[in-house]
Amino acid sequence: MKYKNTIVALGTLALFLSCATNPLTGKKTMAFVSNSQIFPSAFAQYDKFLSENNVVSGTSDSEMIKRVGQRIAVAAERWLNANGHQGYLKDYKWEYNLVNDNTVNAWCMPGGKIVFYTGILPIAQNETGVAAIMGHEVAHALANHGQQRMSAAYIQQGLAVAGNFAIKDEKTRNIFNQSYGIGSNVLGMLPFSRSHESQSDEFGLTLMAIAGYNPDEAAELWKRMKANSGGQGPPEFLSTHPSNDTRISNLQSWAPKSKAEAKKFGVTSFRPLGEF
Repeated sequence: MKYKNTIVALGTLALFLSCATNPLTGKKTMAFVSNSQIFPSAFAQYDKFLSENNVVSGTSDSEMIKRVGQRIAVAAERWLNANGHQGYLKDYKWEYNLVNDNTVNAWCMPGGKIVFYTGILPIAQNETGVAAIMGHEVAHALANHGQQRMSAAYIQQGLAVAGNFAIKDEKTRNIFNQSYGIGSNVLGMLPFSRSHESQSDEFGLTLMAIAGYNPDEAAELWKRMKANSGGQGPPEFLSTHPSNDTRISNLQSWAPKSKAEAKKFGVTSFRPLGEF
């Protein structure tokens, strides 16, 4: 018992010492691996991805992706500086690339490395739609969601190892492994991922608004996303992302707050949709 208590105490201490502060919420988050370790690896993976895929350059669409990305990054720095986080972005290396691929997706690696696939442009429909997606991806990077997911995976794996170590009976251990695998995902990892997506949706609105793009258009984007999916997809509780309907409702309710936040930065009107 004394040995187990020591393990628990050490685990609690390690958790306490391995925390970072999320600038978007002000709350402590898990950080078992530092950005000084994560960023170089992410940058190398990003470069490798670009070398293996068809990067679009020199077109109006590729230039638009870079332009929107730069505006959103400037908005992020303005917000961070105004909220006491000067220098937060010093290790970030923003990069925005368009890749010729029919996949309807965009993503951001830790440290600010962003890819848009050409397949998402018809659904984005206009520059403001791209800004909604870009704001979401940049918010992921600012909140260090990759770092948090990696840390959560370590906890998930560590508890699995501890359970297997503690349970001596093989039959009981097998039952534990089956139950733990499902339970830790449905009750732990998936809600954790959905919370990240919602957080990025919400702060992404603020970023696009400060950058001069109308946040009302984010909900319209997700209506188009829903139409494109044909209503297909797993139940929300089995998904890494909130449902389309949840996202649309949330975005509509958050948009007025984003406009009020942008007003603090002197933004009282928004750019035209800028169809492309």
